[in-house]
Amino acid sequence: MRMGAERAVIRAAVTQGERSQLIELELNPGRANRARINRSSQVRPRDVLGIVRTVLFAPEDLALVKGDPGERRRFLDELITARSPRMAGVRSDYERVLKQRNTLLKSAAMARRHGGRSLDLSTLDVWDEHLGRVGAELLAQRLDLIATLQPLADKAYGDVAPGGGPVTLEYRSSVGEDIDPGRTREELYEQLTAALVGVRKQEIERGVTLVGPHRDDLVLGLRSMPAKGYASHGESWSYALALRLASYELLRAEGNEPVLVLDDVFAELDARRRERLAELVAPGEQVLVTAAVAEDVPGVLAGARYTVSAGEVERV
Repeated sequence: MRMGAERAVIRAAVTQGERSQLIELELNPGRANRARINRSSQVRPRDVLGIVRTVLFAPEDLALVKGDPGERRRFLDELITARSPRMAGVRSDYERVLKQRNTLLKSAAMARRHGGRSLDLSTLDVWDEHLGRVGAELLAQRLDLIATLQPLADKAYGDVAPGGGPVTLEYRSSVGEDIDPGRTREELYEQLTAALVGVRKQEIERGVTLVGPHRDDLVLGLRSMPAKGYASHGESWSYALALRLASYELLRAEGNEPVLVLDDVFAELDARRRERLAELVAPGEQVLVTAAVAEDVPGVLAGARYTVSAGEVERV
């Protein structure tokens, strides 16, 4: 967004088979973003998710390996939503229920400390049921995604750093260690609600929800060791890149080929990884690359080039 501007608008013409659509996104700092499809009346930005599928690799992706669990949960949930756009609604519902439940628990904790009226447990039971239903759906989708992504990530890491693997993806749940992809949604619901009952006393004391998908983590393994704290800087970059390339291959196999966006990443890579990445993505149907220094982009990525200066875009 240009400095001093109140908003920015992004437009894209999307063609899938014989169908073309115009997508418009309006970015409003401090206010809700807006979206339109084919210049029609306003739609929710999440409605665009099923039309334009993208995979973004950016310098911030190093946090997938070195950052806190929230970074990895976000990675999983964004990819889940790209696979199934309806999951945007499930995620929104989970956040809403979690917020309401935490508000109730916080009120109970304050009342307990100040000798006020005790919590009506029947009210908490209702929120447990809501959290269990949407939480089980989110858990099921995450577990299925990890099982599908695991072999793709291992292959991608081998492509980026030959001989450097293997890599493993393990879901660590706050609900319990016996979580596996084979469980039905009803079984996950029963397990999640039972876990909530098991920590109810601690939750009332602390005023916060202690178990659920919002407390889980994706544990990244490299050669039987946790990548976080063990992998070198270069290995961490290779791992983050492997996760994005695996995501790209997954979406590619399950539907229309996504747009791959490489946002100023070549400057962060050494010469060997830079050339290897370029070779891997060059066959992509549509690859968008940004770079502050043109020479950072390997020559194998030949294509249309543009310069952006002072808000003006010009083809080279």
